[in-house]
Amino acid sequence: MTMAKVILKKEEGRTLRAGGAWVFDNEIDRIEGDFDNGGLVKVHAFNDFCLGTGFINTKSKIRIRMMSRSPDREIDASFIRQRVRDCVLYRKSTIDMSSCRLIFGEADFLPGLVVDKFADVLVVESLALGIDRFKLQIIEDLKELLAAEGMPVRGVYERSDARVRELEGMERSKGFIGEPFDTKVLITENGVKYYVDVEEGQKTGFFLDQKMNRAAIHPLCKGARVLDCFTHTGSFALNAGLAGAQSVLGVDASDLAIAQAKENAELNGLQDIVTFSCEDVFELLPKLESQGERYDVVILDPPAFAKSRDSVKNAKKGYKEINLRALKLIKDGGYLATCSCSHFMTPELFTETIASAARDAHKRIRQVEYRTQAADHPILWSKQDAESYYLKFYILQVCAEK
Repeated sequence: MTMAKVILKKEEGRTLRAGGAWVFDNEIDRIEGDFDNGGLVKVHAFNDFCLGTGFINTKSKIRIRMMSRSPDREIDASFIRQRVRDCVLYRKSTIDMSSCRLIFGEADFLPGLVVDKFADVLVVESLALGIDRFKLQIIEDLKELLAAEGMPVRGVYERSDARVRELEGMERSKGFIGEPFDTKVLITENGVKYYVDVEEGQKTGFFLDQKMNRAAIHPLCKGARVLDCFTHTGSFALNAGLAGAQSVLGVDASDLAIAQAKENAELNGLQDIVTFSCEDVFELLPKLESQGERYDVVILDPPAFAKSRDSVKNAKKGYKEINLRALKLIKDGGYLATCSCSHFMTPELFTETIASAARDAHKRIRQVEYRTQAADHPILWSKQDAESYYLKFYILQVCAEK
């Protein structure tokens, strides 16, 4: 069967040629031939030059997600298996695979799909109609390839319950793929043990992207008094405790997250050093300042304040507020670990916001490290790299103005 042919407008196609993975609805001039939503189509520039093959969905503003740049490559079972094999081999050479992200959507050339590995459990998030058709095959390929590497899979859980699926004309989906299992999974990362709730936890259950950033704070925390804001299930706080902190306070607004954090502290025998409180960080920081509290290390790991371009202005205010307040709580010579996980908050804007907070707090800061997400969340360099380059993480030393 001949694939339908999508012809782009004369001024469009530059993004694809520069490495972009998407074609938007307003870039298309016309479509020749029949197709089904979720099916494969050939993409051509206005001069009929073939730009590759992708799957189409007329219900989405992202009209086409590219699968191959080769005009003649067939997207079949062997093609998919090779892509999955590439994902596993890349992780094998770059990251501890005991728990890691195995597939990271467009950055792994499997657009719209995320697969996380927590010990011997896989959690799948499918966000695009076209890739959904390959989902079960990809899972089977992963299970075979991981077993061959001595990492057998006990069970698979789907967390395709994000609202973005509705933008693709798809229903949200959540549940077991295959046999049921205990969805409370024990993992170890950087020597810290956690229970991960793959059924009810945020996203796929645990934020793996901060793995190496959590390890990076260890040298700062020995003997330190530490404040961990937006602690979620306690990951940074527990790393600080394991690194030898004198005391650690983790704060989050979620009762469920704090309950899980306390359980994780007990699991690691750190409950006497690492304590948790359910409070609003924006309200707590000025209160601690007024009480004269001071810390050697403050960690800020907030949720994405900017979830769209329209929200960036307000998000910037939020990031500035928490960083300004945190800077005032840090002892002279202490450290701030601060991050943003919103790809709409660009590295330049985030840097500018922290600098502005430091000026207003009358603190001098000097950079110890700038980091991004762990290697299992690779950053694809392209015109649309904002989707895969989202995590900005600074470690800064804080000095009073003298």
